[in-house]
Amino acid sequence: MKKIIVTGGSGFIGNNLVDFLIRKNFFVINLDKFTYASYNPKTSIRNKKNYKLIKTDINNKNLILKILKKYRPRAVFNLAAETHVDRSIDGPKNFIQTNINGTFNLLETLRILRKKKINPKLIHISTDEVYGDIKKSERSNENQKYKPSSPYSASKAGADHLVKSYIRTYKINAVISNCCNNFGPYQFPEKLIPKIISNIFKNKSLPIYAKGKNSREWIYVDDHCEALFRLYLKGKNGESYNVGSGINLQNIDLVKKIIKIFKTMNIKIGNKSKIKFVKDRPGHDFRYALNSNKILRELKWKPKVKFDEGLKKTVIWYLNNKNFLNRIKNKNYEKRLGLKL
Repeated sequence: MKKIIVTGGSGFIGNNLVDFLIRKNFFVINLDKFTYASYNPKTSIRNKKNYKLIKTDINNKNLILKILKKYRPRAVFNLAAETHVDRSIDGPKNFIQTNINGTFNLLETLRILRKKKINPKLIHISTDEVYGDIKKSERSNENQKYKPSSPYSASKAGADHLVKSYIRTYKINAVISNCCNNFGPYQFPEKLIPKIISNIFKNKSLPIYAKGKNSREWIYVDDHCEALFRLYLKGKNGESYNVGSGINLQNIDLVKKIIKIFKTMNIKIGNKSKIKFVKDRPGHDFRYALNSNKILRELKWKPKVKFDEGLKKTVIWYLNNKNFLNRIKNKNYEKRLGLKL
């Protein structure tokens, strides 16, 4: 059975990607530090014959090297990252350590292995936030200069540049994916969609930054996993690929869509679950939007799940998996972050 390593495989996208790869008949080795947002689901498709979880830090270079030598994977999907912008504003250090130093350690491991004729393909997963604010009439393509605004996006931009430098200097076999906002199962409820769903469950207010006019592009996580798999199969070494749906929504319109789904499903919404505009985060980018023509043209990938369909599937998943939310006992995760200056 072909082997693949996923770093950060117990996070939101990681869990979905692990299950996706297992369905494709790969043996998946999941390397995860198990921070606050990690989750180890007991899915029926995971067993000893197709899945191995190893709790480790991507910064543990010696252990990462030992694991890659042992398993000799066909590919490494690098999803190990701190991702919440507000959390990066309050404390950038963890973002530098994981997103930049962690990527550096992984690249160093791959450089050492290449000398031993072990050369797995690295699929490095990044974000549209590295491009910064985008004007309403524009969409970022892969040649656009990086303009990160937050410590989070700066750390991801730094990691991207490291990957590109190792491709050119050390001939590492790697591709980079810059994806728009994902949504779907297993997302920790500090992000907008699961936060709104969770607060409706708890009859709490529905917080939206500023006046809710900030615009984001959204993709259902299964479509992102399919794109990443396509990068593994056909992505050209050294290239970056934007992965987006072309669907942009202002935050206020997104929240209204979630409310509408609850109402159409005849699920009672408590009297406290009303939209509440809250103080904006410092340096908040107004709009992200990707031009994804390259991956559509060169790799024949395109998203399959329509936004409204994916959003309803997401609400239903959280309704059927309330234990995912109920396990979060630490009330600190409900506090507003990103206001420390």
